[in-house]
Amino acid sequence: VHPGHARKMAARLQEAGHARTLFFEETEGGHGGRGDRRPQAAQTAMKYVFLQRALTAKA
Repeated sequence: VHPGHARKMAARLQEAGHARTLFFEETEGGHGGRGDRRPQAAQTAMKYVFLQRALTAKA
């Protein structure tokens, strides 16, 4: 997905009243090939934190 499409979708969801809509854009690019795995590990950790907060949040 082109970043512009994801940005527009997040904005539309927020405008429609989904205030908890979050958008993250990786600025370094790439598709997780060989090399430094730290960015991939950081993104995986961020996903787990998001899931934990989403599943334990009070409505």
